[in-house]
Amino acid sequence: MNATELFFDTIRKGFNDRIEVQIANNPQVVNAKDARGFTPLIFATYFGNETAAEILLKHNAEIDAKDASGNTALLGVCFKGNLVLAEILIDKGANVNATNNTGVTPLIYAVMYNHEAVIKLLLKHKADKTAKDSSGKTAMDYAREKALDSLIKLL
Repeated sequence: MNATELFFDTIRKGFNDRIEVQIANNPQVVNAKDARGFTPLIFATYFGNETAAEILLKHNAEIDAKDASGNTALLGVCFKGNLVLAEILIDKGANVNATNNTGVTPLIYAVMYNHEAVIKLLLKHKADKTAKDSSGKTAMDYAREKALDSLIKLL
């Protein structure tokens, strides 16, 4: 197993106490990519590992790096509805209007999966309600399709 694979394995297993040591020994692992194009930050947020995400950000992990599908860490946490990680990422300067390869924004993902607390956070930080994905739909269009009245009122 090479240093990058070992680093990703450390994050996956939640061995947060080993992250700093591995970064000290091999600083470039902070922004390395795995076979799917995940960076360690995207990977940590995918697993909901807040501590690992904070350590990586402290070591200048590229906050808006994209995986092979064009998803950033923030897009992923909005898809999953992880409010704590969304707050961490936004507080560190993540782009609330980033888009993936299909034009989906964090707000659209949060609406698609009915994550109201994340939607409120994104709107507070000026998420673009008018942004359209590649199918021409806005967050409001998804809220209406699913008849999510509470989200329609928010938007």
